[in-house]
Amino acid sequence: MTQRMPTLLYIDDDGALARLVDRGLTRRGYKVIHAASGEEGLERIRTATSQRSIDVVALDQYMPGLDGLETLEQIMAIPDAPPVVFVTASQDSSIAVTALKAGAADYLVKDVKGDFIPLLHVAAEGALRQAALQRAREEAEAEIHASRDRYAALAAERELLLREVNHRVGNSLQIIASLLHLQASSAAQDEVKAALTNAMGRVAAVAQVHRRLYTSQDLKSVVLNQYLDSLLEDLRRSAEGNRMSRLTVKAEPIEIDPDRAVAVGIIVNELVMNAVKYAYPDGAGPIHVELTSQGDDLLLSITDDGVGDNVKADPRSTGMGQRIVAAMATKLDATVERDPAHSGTRIILRFQRTPAAPGKASTAAAG
Repeated sequence: MTQRMPTLLYIDDDGALARLVDRGLTRRGYKVIHAASGEEGLERIRTATSQRSIDVVALDQYMPGLDGLETLEQIMAIPDAPPVVFVTASQDSSIAVTALKAGAADYLVKDVKGDFIPLLHVAAEGALRQAALQRAREEAEAEIHASRDRYAALAAERELLLREVNHRVGNSLQIIASLLHLQASSAAQDEVKAALTNAMGRVAAVAQVHRRLYTSQDLKSVVLNQYLDSLLEDLRRSAEGNRMSRLTVKAEPIEIDPDRAVAVGIIVNELVMNAVKYAYPDGAGPIHVELTSQGDDLLLSITDDGVGDNVKADPRSTGMGQRIVAAMATKLDATVERDPAHSGTRIILRFQRTPAAPGKASTAAAG
């Protein structure tokens, strides 16, 4: 593919010198167009700008009508104007400084014999390279901005889709929990009623996480104090009579990822329901849920002031709750301990705010 010959517009009222420039630059691979005044040069540039048919301008300072500096100012105001090499016979350096500040790509002193033409060729080549680099930089910046806009649009769309998914999953799980509640209410056998109620609590714990996610500004984390408040409110409403009227929660506003929040919620559900069933055989009593931070570790405790180790084992118990707590503790890489100094029952879980690095996981211990 043949490369297009660059076009130089030479603006100078000296016709003889313009012919020398034409011959000298044509031998060096340029097409030269001559304009005898600033006004004519501006008209040619305005006409040619949309077609990019003028690549570089050589502009003389002293001309009748508009002089070089006045013409340069108007050229710089034309959108996508070609680069300008300022040419003058004056030795006054202040003109050079003024021209460069006004936007000229280069400056050189001419002579009437045309000896400056090789220098003009070098200056024109430099101005063309500089203009090409500037266009490449602007195109790259435009592409970066466009890529950022596309990324922002995709991120916003992804966030909207995630919110919709969490909304639908949360609603579906809430429907399942409601169906389990209805089934438990109509069950005739106590063990069936208890099993359905326990299943309802587990489903509700997961549903609360999805509900938190689609109403939160951050889809990557769950604020535990808000989550536990809502979860325990669900447990209060699901309890029969007034057995959980003294259920309390005290938690710091700690953020963790949704998967770990689900594990925390299920553990709280199991241990609270276990306390409801066994801690106070003669009626309701206080049950406290507390979440605090100690450095990088989180401490979750479920406490009651009930019968403690004197509780009688339920022969109908399947041990499902204990297995679920152990499984969720393993997911959290948590230790599970019973506080022997507490007169009732106090279960303490200790786990890290963020998942442990591979190969550094500790073994969860059941108290």
